[in-house]
Amino acid sequence: MVSKKDGRWRICVDYINLNKVCSKDCYSIPKIDQMVDAIVGYELISFLDAYSGHNQIPMAVEDQEKTTFITERDLYCYMVPFGLKNAWSAYQSLVKGMFKCQIGKTMEVYIDDMSDICKKSSAY
Repeated sequence: MVSKKDGRWRICVDYINLNKVCSKDCYSIPKIDQMVDAIVGYELISFLDAYSGHNQIPMAVEDQEKTTFITERDLYCYMVPFGLKNAWSAYQSLVKGMFKCQIGKTMEVYIDDMSDICKKSSAY
């Protein structure tokens, strides 16, 4: 457990050894400047943050025990945990697939940050 600046606690699990034996996902994460460049010139931009979105992606059943950890209270298994080598690329790939019809037209996505874009506010 690690204390956060606001006094709350965060569970931190060290996945260094697991990450060493996991193959690297070949899905590349875009550069943030690509998203910024894509939204320049729009009159109306709404920003969305899918806070801890990677925690909503279920792990494959056969991989769940690899990310399980024990506390004094219980045994826990994450969905896709922060710190796992391919967590962000898996999330980016999933979100891009979900919004593929909107990306480049009315939406841009960078990992868990999304922007809804509109050329004219009257069309919003």
